[in-house]
Amino acid sequence: MEVAGLLAAMEAAGIAKAVVVQASTAYGHDNSCVADSIAPHRGRLAGVFSVDILAPDAVERIHHWHGLGFSGLRLFTTGTTMPGQAGWIDDPRGHAGWAAAERLGLPIAMQMTAKGIPALRAMMDRFPGVTVLLDHLARPELADGPPYAKAAALFDLAAYPQVVLKLTTRALDLAGEGASTPAALLAELLARFGAGRIMWGSNFPAHAGGLPHLLERSLAALESLSEADRDRILGGTAQRVYPALKGA
Repeated sequence: MEVAGLLAAMEAAGIAKAVVVQASTAYGHDNSCVADSIAPHRGRLAGVFSVDILAPDAVERIHHWHGLGFSGLRLFTTGTTMPGQAGWIDDPRGHAGWAAAERLGLPIAMQMTAKGIPALRAMMDRFPGVTVLLDHLARPELADGPPYAKAAALFDLAAYPQVVLKLTTRALDLAGEGASTPAALLAELLARFGAGRIMWGSNFPAHAGGLPHLLERSLAALESLSEADRDRILGGTAQRVYPALKGA
């Protein structure tokens, strides 16, 4: 999708600002399209780039993309083109890249499954200054419903202050399976993490349905929350993690 289409969709949905994440499935680690898209729209669009964190030039690439105005890094360890869970999250070859992100204050968005949480914990223990975002809540198993015993590894991450959860449309789909409901999941997440560590994500345009529809679904799920909690989840947390969104 071209940036004009994204901006039009945001206008239709009444969304003021957005974070544009590199589509690793389509472009790999070439973040040029996102870089060109966000450059004319500072303050309204922030960007998240992707690199091969194990590559010898990972630190150089991180500095390159950060220098072009990106606000965060994404590590792609699972997805439609990479089923399962990659085993390299805690590979020592990635330490230099994580250290660079820590120095630059770059949050790392993890596209992963819950199977990768033990390896992620090892990296967060080593790099406690890195804010870590879990795309789709790390795709936990939620069908057993509250108290979500099968998702214990996810909820245990509340002990790591650097963890921020991305509450996406995909996560809401998972929350509606079996004995779970979106309302029940939100209650558990708020009790453990608080709204200041939860960030809404549309998963647009990957998820079926236009941006207004995806927002409406999320607003319905958040309806019972306090206004303050809704404001944090729908924007406040994102502005804290990505200060570039605080612009005009």
